[in-house]
Order: sequence, then structure tokens, then C-alpha cells
Amino acid sequence: MRPAAHRHAGGHAPTAPGPLTGVGTLRVATYNIHKGVRGIGPRKRLEIHNLGLAVEAFDADLVFLQEVRLFHTREAARFDRSQFGWPAQGQARFLAPEGYDVAYRTNAYTRHGEHGNALLSRWPIGEVGHHDVSDHRFEQRGLLHVPVRWNGLPLHAVVVHFGLAHASRVRQVARLADFIERQVPRDEMLVVAGDFNDWGEKLDAPMAEIGLGRAGTSAGGGTGRGARLTFPSLMPVFALDRFYLRGVRCRSTMVPRGLTWARMSDHLPLVAELEPA
Repeated sequence: MRPAAHRHAGGHAPTAPGPLTGVGTLRVATYNIHKGVRGIGPRKRLEIHNLGLAVEAFDADLVFLQEVRLFHTREAARFDRSQFGWPAQGQARFLAPEGYDVAYRTNAYTRHGEHGNALLSRWPIGEVGHHDVSDHRFEQRGLLHVPVRWNGLPLHAVVVHFGLAHASRVRQVARLADFIERQVPRDEMLVVAGDFNDWGEKLDAPMAEIGLGRAGTSAGGGTGRGARLTFPSLMPVFALDRFYLRGVRCRSTMVPRGLTWARMSDHLPLVAELEPA
């Protein structure tokens, strides 16, 4: 459990709008947390404790996380004597509010540690699956598949972090399609979320071809207000972080803004309210 004394540089925890209370509303958030660390060299700082407050502020049913560390020996040693220190457990477990189930699987192994995707769930989860979608040896990528029991109904959550090259992302959509065809029944709800690295806004069409509409657009049943910008966090101009939906529609989306949010990661989080289609 995180100490209550943890606070942001601004002196208080970040805030996000309260959840809708209508029956059948699912509040979700997706966030690339940049491994819980910002800056380089002597200015590098630990943000994982602030990110814990951010996750709590979402008050979300499901939180889709990318670039989550399981461990990292060099960073742990560097921040061991900082004010709050490197968490003893993996970052997914550390960030989970009390009472949440946690699913984590590693995508990338590095010299000093490993990192991957995670899902934090307020609802019971089933057997966690992981599928390697790496397109080449220089980028290790994977899909985290978590069946969730939401209000007694089956919902499939898939956390993704796609590659940096467009050709890689197109091939990863094809592998996602194969995975869904094998693992997700066609009559069950599906939410695919994460950092798609789609700088050129070219993935909506191939995702639509496999039956997934983007939340916040007409294809995803959203408000029609256009894409929510999340990157870079200080002055966002790209909508890299997204929800793609099947069997679920989007009631609203929002992106928390401000210096407190901008300092915690190079991405801003995306929050949405969903309901059965």
C-alpha cells in the first residue's frame, strides 16, 4: 500500500472527473507510464509513487497499462535512497488500488530487468494469456489478454503496445486478428487498448476490417468530437493512446491535462465511459 503522505510537486493528488453511476457503465483508462521514471542523467526522477495516486484518481473499473516494470536492478539501486524509494514489488502490483486484481506479462527483457503490459481490474479476472507479436528482434511486443467478469457478463480486455514502424503495426493488427479469432468468442464484449504508436492515423481502417471501432469516433460509437491527443504529455499533438471496441459502445472520453499530469510520463492517460452496444 502506498503511504498517504505521497504527493505531487503541486502539493496534492491529481484529479479526474467522477464516474458515471448509471447501471451498466464501465469506466476504463489506458496509460503508458514510461516505466515509472522521467528525465535523464542526474535529473532523472522517480514518478511511480505519483503514478499510484494518478491511477487511484481514475476510479476506473479497468486500467490498461504499458511500459510497466516487473523489476530493474539498476533503477532500484539508483532510487533506493530517494525519499520514498523503488517499490519492493513489481510496478503493476504497486500501482493497483486496494481490492483490484492484477494481471501482468513481460514483453521485453533487458540487461537490468524487464517490462511489459498490465491490467488492473476492479472486477474478477480469469486465466491471463500472453501472445508475442514482436515484428523483429529490436522491438519486443506482446498482447496481454485478460477475461473479465463484468456485472456477470464476459468481457475480454487486451492490452497492446504496438511497434514504431507502420509496416510493423499493420502486421501486428493481423496477428491481433488471428489472436481474437482463436481466443475471443464473437458474441462476447472486447476492449483492445494501449499505446498504438500510430503517428499517421492509419490504423482505424485495418482495425475496422477486423471488427473493432475506435472509441471517441463515429466508428466506435463515440461523441464525434474527434481523437483525444495524448502525446507528448506537455503539449500533445498525437492521439497514440486509444480504445478499440467490439460489442461495447463509448459514451464519452477525456484526457486529464496540466503540469502535474505532464511530469509523470511522456504520455497522458485516456479515460472513457463504456456501455454494452
